[in-house]
Amino acid sequence: MQKDILIVEDDMKIRKLLRIYLEKEGYGVLEAQNGEEARAIFQQDEPCFVITDLMMPKFSGEQLCKWIRHELKSDIPIIMLTAKITESERIAGLQMGADDYIIKPFSPQEVVVRVNTVLKRMANRCSKISYRGLTIKTLSGEVKYKGVDIALTQHEFRLLHFFMKHPNQILSREQILNELYPNDERSVIDRTVDVHVGKLREKIEASCQAPTFFQTVRGMGYRFVTY
Repeated sequence: MQKDILIVEDDMKIRKLLRIYLEKEGYGVLEAQNGEEARAIFQQDEPCFVITDLMMPKFSGEQLCKWIRHELKSDIPIIMLTAKITESERIAGLQMGADDYIIKPFSPQEVVVRVNTVLKRMANRCSKISYRGLTIKTLSGEVKYKGVDIALTQHEFRLLHFFMKHPNQILSREQILNELYPNDERSVIDRTVDVHVGKLREKIEASCQAPTFFQTVRGMGYRFVTY
């Protein structure tokens, strides 16, 4: 699964340099030159990680961080890039919601290492999951296959999200029922799972001529296949 990283930096040379190194590492990269552009990109593409300069025109890195944390209520990883070096300023940034600080000037290799380290520690924070052109955005509730919108019910969305969080794993009907009906709404039966999976197949695979995502494992359950 490719993770998209949003770089918010008014210095184009820094953005391009970070893009080169991050793409070499296998990340997708989005760019914004200020916080206002970042907000628009964030709402449309839901990146998995934000690297933002602290001091920017129009909408600063501090404001962007507060917007992500308090208005969107997202806990995706955020790394601040800054020339500020005092301990009190770094602490203030961490308290407002940043996960790490990198002081300018920096090595792009260091940024890649920091990104990898933070993502390992916070692997489940990504608000978007993509496999083979199928994308689910948990903040907006959108599902797309190669740019085509897929309309799902609430239960179908939750089921797809559950599958995509556990790629290539066999999930039993009991596990799926516990995910879809966590509050002992258990008048439902195993057949309910089959109906929901059937609807996902119809809406995602048949309508978009997608490859097979949902594999039946006889006597065990289902597997979401990403290869």
